[in-house]
Amino acid sequence: MAMRVLVGGGSGFVGRELTRLLQAKGHEVTVISRQPGPGRITWDELETRGLPLCEGAVNLAGESLMNPLRCRIDTTKTLAQAIAASPNPPHSWVLVSGLACYKPSLTAQYTEDSEWTPFDLFSKLVKEWEASALLPDSVAKITKQVVIRSGIVLGRGGAMKQMMLPFLLGLGGTLGSGSQPFPWIHVSDLAGIIAHSLEHRVDTPSPSPPQVLNGVAPALNTNYEFTKELGRILRRPTVFPVPGFVLNVLMGSERAAILTEGQKVIPKRTLESGFQYKYTDLTSALKEIVGN
Repeated sequence: MAMRVLVGGGSGFVGRELTRLLQAKGHEVTVISRQPGPGRITWDELETRGLPLCEGAVNLAGESLMNPLRCRIDTTKTLAQAIAASPNPPHSWVLVSGLACYKPSLTAQYTEDSEWTPFDLFSKLVKEWEASALLPDSVAKITKQVVIRSGIVLGRGGAMKQMMLPFLLGLGGTLGSGSQPFPWIHVSDLAGIIAHSLEHRVDTPSPSPPQVLNGVAPALNTNYEFTKELGRILRRPTVFPVPGFVLNVLMGSERAAILTEGQKVIPKRTLESGFQYKYTDLTSALKEIVGN
């Protein structure tokens, strides 16, 4: 059944992939953007005119933790308030957040059921980010709420653009020690999880906490494994590790920690939901992205 879907941040890397997928499935997509244009509304229009009629809503704005911090919270709050105020709220509301809620560890494994409390700037941000998406109980009885905590998104754009250049110049190497977990997902699969969440409605949504899905591939890899596999496929050396202190200087210690520390994250509920991954291992994902 065709749906009308409203996508905040739909002009970004993940948003473009999601729009392509939804349109290929026969759905109609309207993007919320800062700039007006065909098939778009602006954030200002959303605030002043309210939510256009739609069966699904997604927020991807500020999908990267490297973006300004307030952007993702403000846009999420704006969209959640528009849904709550609508006389015809959508049946599904999906927020894509991040994994920074899970404390970096070389040994701990996290599923969607893992309990957590904020421990640094970015985990506090995720808590506030996800809280800003919550709907009142009266609306949550109508609208299914889903939070997808995304890993590092691999594709022909986004973070891969920055990661590829040193490899192409023969200067690729591990970040920090390289032993840190590297939770990743192919952009096609992240778009697929979002579409799966939108399309599988429930008859009687419960006004309970949102359904949380880990948006990561089922493989558990390290930064070293990612580096070596990317170098192998590109036929480039990977002998120039980037020390952690260099990243701290270039990016600041907390942002650098996103790259030099990692978490072993398992998509337990994502798999239980029946979602079928296209790319379950690094080799197939990287070959699709850079193999040609």
